[in-house]
Amino acid sequence: MKNKSTTRWVLQATSGLLLTGSGLSLAIDAGMTKMQGGEWFWYGTGALIVFQAGLCLVIDSTRFK
Repeated sequence: MKNKSTTRWVLQATSGLLLTGSGLSLAIDAGMTKMQGGEWFWYGTGALIVFQAGLCLVIDSTRFK
């Protein structure tokens, strides 16, 4: 039982960290697009959703540790 829990913790925390970093990178890119006068709103909104999903996964993964 402990092994299953540890595996879930590692997978969920890792994917959460990847999503958090990806969302942050996408949000920065959306900001650069905004500064250049391009379409940024939906791109930035999607970036924030990815970022928040990553944070939720990281925070939720602590219950499996």
